[in-house]
Amino acid sequence: MTKAEIVNKVSSKTGIEKIAVQKVVEEFMETVKESIEMKEPVYLRGFGSFIVKHRAQKAARNITKKTTMTIPEHDIPAFKPAKVFVNAVKEK
Repeated sequence: MTKAEIVNKVSSKTGIEKIAVQKVVEEFMETVKESIEMKEPVYLRGFGSFIVKHRAQKAARNITKKTTMTIPEHDIPAFKPAKVFVNAVKEK
């Protein structure tokens, strides 16, 4: 599902104009990105959490060139679904 499809679906279910829904969706995504950039998790009860995971330094191999390289430690954004969300998906 794309962002446009989400906007259309929310607009049709709520009766709110598509332009207003699009602004809300885009602002929501921007707020989540800003929070994650500052390493602050975003918790949405019943849906899940947007968190920052830390990856340690590790060695990796380039199979085609037969060389070893080091991947430095870094942080990555991640999503952890709530138990209610996971159970709903499992039941379907």
